[in-house]
Amino acid sequence: DGGRIVWAKGYGVADAGTGAPVTSATLFQAASISKPVAAMAALKLVQEGVLSLDAPVNDGLRQWKIPENDFTRQSPVTLRHLLTHTAGLTVHGFPGYAAGEEVPGTVQVLDGSGPANTAPVRVDTLPGSLWRYSGGGYTILQKLLEDVTGKPFPVVMRELVLDPVGMPLSTYTQPLPSGREGQAASGHLADGTRVEGKWHLYPEMAAAGLWTNPTELARLALEVQAAARGEEGRVLAPAMTQAQLTPVLGGYGLGFAVAGEGEEGRFSHGGSNHGFKAQFLAYREGGRGVFVMTNGDRGSPLAQEIVLAVAREFGWPFPRYQEIILAEVPPEVLDEIAGRYRGEGSAMELLVERSGDHLRVQRVGGEVFELHPTAPGFFIDLADGGRVRVDRDGSGRVVALQLLGGSRAVRVEG
Repeated sequence: DGGRIVWAKGYGVADAGTGAPVTSATLFQAASISKPVAAMAALKLVQEGVLSLDAPVNDGLRQWKIPENDFTRQSPVTLRHLLTHTAGLTVHGFPGYAAGEEVPGTVQVLDGSGPANTAPVRVDTLPGSLWRYSGGGYTILQKLLEDVTGKPFPVVMRELVLDPVGMPLSTYTQPLPSGREGQAASGHLADGTRVEGKWHLYPEMAAAGLWTNPTELARLALEVQAAARGEEGRVLAPAMTQAQLTPVLGGYGLGFAVAGEGEEGRFSHGGSNHGFKAQFLAYREGGRGVFVMTNGDRGSPLAQEIVLAVAREFGWPFPRYQEIILAEVPPEVLDEIAGRYRGEGSAMELLVERSGDHLRVQRVGGEVFELHPTAPGFFIDLADGGRVRVDRDGSGRVVALQLLGGSRAVRVEG
């Protein structure tokens, strides 16, 4: 607050088995918060003339290139497309690799080959025509940064962003460097048990591989805020930072989700890895921000409550409290909704199942979230406030899930 870190605190345990406490220095998996940090490195190289935001990324890729098709011939994928999730690329997110599993290389991930556990990353929509979140696109970014610098991705990130910002404990190295495992929290499942092997590995480092803590994320936010105020000598120049924080499609700028105007203007990102959930929220003005990292699959609602409480305590203009009253829905009604759903006009797939008095939703190849009933046929994600309507046909059969103000997923099984 006011351009400085005023409070940092650790709660709970880093590992349910050992009882080791969480401190303000404990490392957590940042999950998708890895993306805007990686985007800063790409923008730094644009600033230095090594990359261009609007040239085809295939010009810089060496070992692997985006396969050409009718869509890419009309509109080649650019770095701007990758950073803003507008490249028309597949693969929303990544589940990671459990301890003992063979881990693929970056090219194998991009081609969905070898031990890779996700589909090939491919263009299936005209680049620039729509917004669709793609961890696959950020994995292409990872390969691009390695190819144009000739250095391993964790080294690129250390040199271009982490060291200049003042994030000495943070690392993209997967697995963690030898001797640093004791600094890291173990991930935990929804029932509180520890993830087997403590955590999953993410060779998709730009998309999901950052280890960090809330204090170092706060330093990153302060860096962006300073450049946005016009301060020179930062990782990114003021003009580049303005471009970084300008929304394109889907409320995304060049790496961050961007929303609000004036004193409510903010940049943010969420994170969801196996056993880890995190929230990043910072304002363009006032040097304000709050960053919460948790080591449990049920951490998102808790993180959101902390964000709201901090905003209220410090008198920030956003986010505001809204009391949510949940409804009771018979288990058989929840069972009627369970099944497999596929996004209209996209490759997104959702697996929905009943979990006690609510629904558990897994985005295939991506995060898990929970939907709680607020009224017959209506649900809310308490982690981010997203609301979902259940659509039925004339006979009362469930046919789709409609994200209010957003996409629709049609039932294909169940």
